[in-house]
Order: sequence, then structure tokens, then C-alpha cells
Amino acid sequence: ANTVQTGVGSGSEAGSSNTPGIRDNRTESRFELTRDGQTAILVYKRTPKSLVLVHTEVPPALRGHHLGEALVKAGVEAARAEGLSVIATCPFAREYLRKHPA
Repeated sequence: ANTVQTGVGSGSEAGSSNTPGIRDNRTESRFELTRDGQTAILVYKRTPKSLVLVHTEVPPALRGHHLGEALVKAGVEAARAEGLSVIATCPFAREYLRKHPA
């Protein structure tokens, strides 16, 4: 009930990531992607006007598969869909946004 599929990787959007299964877990204030029993996360803080991307964490066994990038992309897409601005305090998210400007 408090988990929202972002549509990332579902093929429903042109140019979407090839990373299915990202969930917006609003109860925990984070985007999640579980693979092989481990979960990569992007913690956020939602305000009335913005989505603050706070921390990205990818377990060592899942690194090197661009899952952190997929989580940040999902956060950006969710913010845009809700009319929120994106604020990145997470260094990884800031670097992603620098490389992929809107």
C-alpha cells in the first residue's frame, strides 16, 4: 500500500532504464531495488516542494551494475511526475545529475 512502482524499466516510458523492480517505499522514505536477496537503496526526504536525495547505498555484491544510477534516475522521474524540484545532498546523486542534466 505504501510502496509505489516507479515504472523505471517497465518499458512504459521511452528512454527508461533497463532496471525493473525499483520501488518507492514511502514508509521508509527510500527507493529500493532488490537483487539476489540484497537491497540497494536511495534514501530521500520529501518536502512539499522538493525531493531531497540524501544517501545512495549499493551492497558490494551488487556494485558495477549501474543500480545506483538507476535509483537516482527513478528519484528524478518520481520528483518530476509529482512536480517537485530535485535537491541532491548525496555526492553520488549530485555527480549523476551533473553528468545527466535535465
